[in-house]
Amino acid sequence: MSRIGRLPISIPDGVKVALEDRAVRVEGPKGKLGAAIPPGIQVKVEGSVVKVVREGEERNVKALHGLARKLIANMVEGVSRGFSRVLDINGVGYRAEVKGTELHIALGYSHPIVFPLPAGVTAAVERQIIITLHSADKQLLGETAAIIRGLRPPEPYKGKGVKYREEVIKRKAGKAVGAAGSTQ
Repeated sequence: MSRIGRLPISIPDGVKVALEDRAVRVEGPKGKLGAAIPPGIQVKVEGSVVKVVREGEERNVKALHGLARKLIANMVEGVSRGFSRVLDINGVGYRAEVKGTELHIALGYSHPIVFPLPAGVTAAVERQIIITLHSADKQLLGETAAIIRGLRPPEPYKGKGVKYREEVIKRKAGKAVGAAGSTQ
């Protein structure tokens, strides 16, 4: 049996979990989320605990067991505490600011980039170079952060661009270092 899939999910106070046909709906102080349950997987709510059980031993059902449990656990955590992702902007003249539901970013292009934040994602900017994204939906948060990072990915020579806070950029030596080292 899946080690992840068999773990029970505890429901914190203020969070409601409802089962509908082949879907799970989770509601809490940070919002409402829902997900479809794959075929071959059963979800049971017993008091303040959610259990995910697989109906068979087929290979595809085994593969989906841990996934379904983790998706439900992420929804419960998202509506109770929420998720956040931090992006750093490195570069001369690179900056960001939030105006309503839009993120205005200057990344060295000839024009500023206006990025509309999707519903359910909020942003905060500190010192014009640190973007903090908040959301109850972990998947939507990750996709939004990846799109913003993709606007100007970090480059290995000077480290300029948008990177995740925990990301480490492997720096390369430029061609000047290679030319200076080869004296014949």
